[in-house]
Amino acid sequence: MKLEQNIWTQKTGWQPSAPGTLGKSAQLVLVFGSTDLLKQTPFFKELAGVYPNAHFVGCSTAGEICGTTVYDDSLTTVAVHFEKTTIKTHEVEVDSIEDSFLAGERLAAIVNPANLSHLFVLSKGVNVNGSELVKGLEKNLPENVIVTGGLAGNGTKFQETLTFSDGIPKNNVISAIAFHGKKLKIGYGSAGGWDPFGPERIITRSKGNVLYELDGKNALEIYKQYLGEHAKGLPATGLLFPLGIRDNEATTSLVRTICATNDKEQSLTFAGDVPEGCHARLMKVNFERMIDAAAKAAKNCQETIDCPKVELAIIISCCGRKWILKQRVEEEIEAVREIFGNDTILTGFYSYGEIAPVVGSKKCALHNQTITITAFSEA
Repeated sequence: MKLEQNIWTQKTGWQPSAPGTLGKSAQLVLVFGSTDLLKQTPFFKELAGVYPNAHFVGCSTAGEICGTTVYDDSLTTVAVHFEKTTIKTHEVEVDSIEDSFLAGERLAAIVNPANLSHLFVLSKGVNVNGSELVKGLEKNLPENVIVTGGLAGNGTKFQETLTFSDGIPKNNVISAIAFHGKKLKIGYGSAGGWDPFGPERIITRSKGNVLYELDGKNALEIYKQYLGEHAKGLPATGLLFPLGIRDNEATTSLVRTICATNDKEQSLTFAGDVPEGCHARLMKVNFERMIDAAAKAAKNCQETIDCPKVELAIIISCCGRKWILKQRVEEEIEAVREIFGNDTILTGFYSYGEIAPVVGSKKCALHNQTITITAFSEA
């Protein structure tokens, strides 16, 4: 595997130099950037000119990762030449949140299962149900194929997001890279670093991603009781107090972020499904544990990749973590660097949701407020 990483900002232009070293040998170019920059077609014409044989896949973000630096309003690229792996790119359109499951089904159905080693997915970030999308993907994929990826972002706006694969960035697309071949080694990991507090409760009434009752009591009322003064700032302060959920068989929790509250219905709307019957527990921020979680996710990658060296790591971390960590946000990327070493190319973005297996299993899920990593090496 050969790699070339570059970044463009208004202040510095292309760094460390204009892209194009891999030239015609590049088969894939990952592109992450702000929504405004991705709308500027000259960038794509320039990149297509220097990487004429490459597939281009990427999305808009709530922050770009290049090395151990986190940027805003930049365009990051990683060109890849695989020596022993072939790739195919795919995309489907999804125009409404109700079509999320069917979109996942359709996308998985057009992927060739022969020698399929991994599927990396980038979804639109708004008006999509990430949990249902993942369920649809897994319905039509071989059981041994792992899915990772994330939901596109758009800074703090939560409006139009863009995704693309070999085409003009669009606001209604789910893109995927299918990796084929037995020589590609893939590692994956995810972690949150949140502290649970209060008793564990049962979700007794919910619909999709809307939570109505915990232990038969109004969910919003319970949240306000535990948050105290912070309750006045809901739903914004919900970033500091997500919900951890798990089913009866799971030993670890999925994290769900509050997106909205409804005083009339006494309900809370989350960024992912909160199924009835699941166990739920409030969580609160712990800055040191959040940074430690990044190292934990990297260690999970090392344990699953079956290869002594990680060549490329795609980091997808929740936008909520970026806003909470603020000036300390790069510490979580530096924690990943400490585990992988200086030779690993680090790229990625801050997202509206992360897609990765639940820790301890190969079953994929939508995560919120986590940092996820997909690591690649060719044996």
